[in-house]
Amino acid sequence: MAVCARLCGVGPARGCRRRGAQRKGTAGDSSEPDTDPEEGGDGGCGEAAAEDDDAAEERIEGAALAESSPRSRAPLSLLDLPPELLVQIFGSLPGTDLPNLALVCSAFRRILRTDTIWRRRCKEVLHRYRHILGLWQPDIGPYGGLLNVVVDGLFIIGWMYLPPHDPHVDDPMRVKPLFRIHLMERKSATVECMYGHKGPHSGHIQIAKKDEFSTKCNQTDHHRMSGGRQEEFRTWLREEWGRTLEDIFHEHMQELILMKFIYTSQYDNCLTYRRIYLPPRSAIDLIKPGLFKGTYGSHGLEIVMLSFHGKKAKGTKITGDPNIPAGQQTVEIDLAHPIQLPDIENLSNFSELSRIVQEVQEQVQREQQQEEEEEGGLEKEQPQPGPSQQEAGRGAEGCATEEGAVAQGSPPASCPFVLPGGIASRNEDYPRTCRACFYGTGLIAGHGFTSPERTPGVFVLFDDNRFGFIWLELQSFSLYSRIKDSFQNADAPSQEAFDEMLKNIQLLTS
Repeated sequence: MAVCARLCGVGPARGCRRRGAQRKGTAGDSSEPDTDPEEGGDGGCGEAAAEDDDAAEERIEGAALAESSPRSRAPLSLLDLPPELLVQIFGSLPGTDLPNLALVCSAFRRILRTDTIWRRRCKEVLHRYRHILGLWQPDIGPYGGLLNVVVDGLFIIGWMYLPPHDPHVDDPMRVKPLFRIHLMERKSATVECMYGHKGPHSGHIQIAKKDEFSTKCNQTDHHRMSGGRQEEFRTWLREEWGRTLEDIFHEHMQELILMKFIYTSQYDNCLTYRRIYLPPRSAIDLIKPGLFKGTYGSHGLEIVMLSFHGKKAKGTKITGDPNIPAGQQTVEIDLAHPIQLPDIENLSNFSELSRIVQEVQEQVQREQQQEEEEEGGLEKEQPQPGPSQQEAGRGAEGCATEEGAVAQGSPPASCPFVLPGGIASRNEDYPRTCRACFYGTGLIAGHGFTSPERTPGVFVLFDDNRFGFIWLELQSFSLYSRIKDSFQNADAPSQEAFDEMLKNIQLLTS
């Protein structure tokens, strides 16, 4: 009977006697019905012992079948349910109930850490915000920016990525939250503005279309400081530049900084963002494309996207300035025209470098003219390569070109590098060896993007994560260092989609 009680799972043996009595009654047994012990009967076990062995085995077999049935035993508490079933139950509850549920016991708290519950909450509550994950460029006039929207625990957070303080181009990026969307509501997600220094407050997100959305702050008083605009400017200057205005002695630089503060402060209430993609990668690319931090003189550090397009490479500004705004193509590299640098003694001579670049520039202009004539139906004799091109093709001296090294199946060689005299550089801590150099052009313009023109320069590849550009007309040098942060939901679906994105962000500031 103990075996029978265990198999039945109901505790006392009376359940077994009751089933045994029912079976006996069905078989025509004339014995009296079993009496419940609570009603005064005391011979249940004795009657079970008096039954024949076949009847006992039949009862045990029936109890075993009942135990295998999911309806045989009702759990006494939620803790008796399998964890998988509890995950399903908890996942269907409103988000506001889950924190209180986690306080019940440690078992519930462990189950509520299951990713499945929160993935379901993200799909249900945040379904309408699924399109805003990824990389975005805010529409802040010429200044632009880089926003990364990610799922982080119970939140979707929009992180603004800021370059390190000038001129420390190799330092990591700085990040600060602009908004967050959390799951703790029953019917809809709550949007909070994170701008300012008074903590999260009410905000709103409007999704106009798949590749564009806007944010709005409903409590802009949280952005204000007790000391007024002067305190706000001093705080912004420490965060943006890592210094005080008294530390900046250059008057023109002070004007640029004050202008940026006044302009960007207008956008603390409402901002529009447009999607950007990371550039696709090809096996023939010079280096891995991606995002880089670069020095831009008095404008400080800016973010540039390096991408490859056949025999061309482009550097597109993700952040910009009043001269060359965000979205414009700051540099273009002609990979079909490598440059053979002179030896280290002659390289320090700016005139010698200018002469070499001018020869390559004339070569490029001749080739472009020939292409235009051929397109017009005219046939011209193929021009002969200039001296610098011939030397670069042979690779007899100086830096070996990347293309030549790849063709020979060996890693590219490195050669000494030094900036020519008279070239200004914000960062003197640039590499002293380079792997390849190419002819390129850099975009320069007056304030307000007036009279833009492309001027010749030299693209210098240092290693897989750093490159430079010598602006000959400006006699300045920009050093670029790779942004090594990983970004999800940011890959371009195709090369065509990426090219279309580049064209669209350029048109916005043209």
